[in-house]
Amino acid sequence: STCACVEYYGKALESLIKQVKIMSIHGKMKHKRNKIFTEFRKLPGGILVCTDVMARGIDIPEVHWVLQYDPPSSASAFVHRCGRTARIGNVGSALVFLLPMEESYINFLSINQKCPMQEMKPQTNVLDLLPKLKSMALADRAVFEKGMKAFVSYVQAYAKHECNLIFRIKDLDFASLARGFALLKMPKMPELRGKCFPDFTPVTVNTDSISFKDKNREKQRQKKLEEQR
Repeated sequence: STCACVEYYGKALESLIKQVKIMSIHGKMKHKRNKIFTEFRKLPGGILVCTDVMARGIDIPEVHWVLQYDPPSSASAFVHRCGRTARIGNVGSALVFLLPMEESYINFLSINQKCPMQEMKPQTNVLDLLPKLKSMALADRAVFEKGMKAFVSYVQAYAKHECNLIFRIKDLDFASLARGFALLKMPKMPELRGKCFPDFTPVTVNTDSISFKDKNREKQRQKKLEEQR
């Protein structure tokens, strides 16, 4: 749903999935977008993590799966996203992830877009990759900061959803969401002000001590900290 989520999950997938080319694309990239898109089209296989910048007017041959991690903000965008696969007589699949409280969106889509959907049963042999993602955040401040920005942007995008009768921010389980983003602590943001999260356990490490793997970025950070002191 957001550029920050693309940045974070693209980085995560690069580390978690080996032997597969992972590429990321979003609206803020501007000049790099065409280059990335052209490179991805030439690949024999791979994963493209993207925002709705790729939802329409783009033709990539033989896309087998379109995974909609976030439900789109408009019903028409849902159909455009699905339309990236099964093009020109080819076969493909599209999947959208929904929380139990969001299931009425299925009826909405069937009425609004005449789009029939089938439930796909959850996979049973799923690996828990969150500890690895947490370790990555502890080892590199860039990953830690990307995760925090992604979470904040996700919550803000959810609050602005077109179907706000179905996607209600007051029903969001922020603790589960933070665990799903593998956050080390809850960020400070207006939507969380005054709330307690007994189901979320922050790390005992002082997150200010997490350094950037990039030595230049860490040098700049230390300089800023010194100025603040």
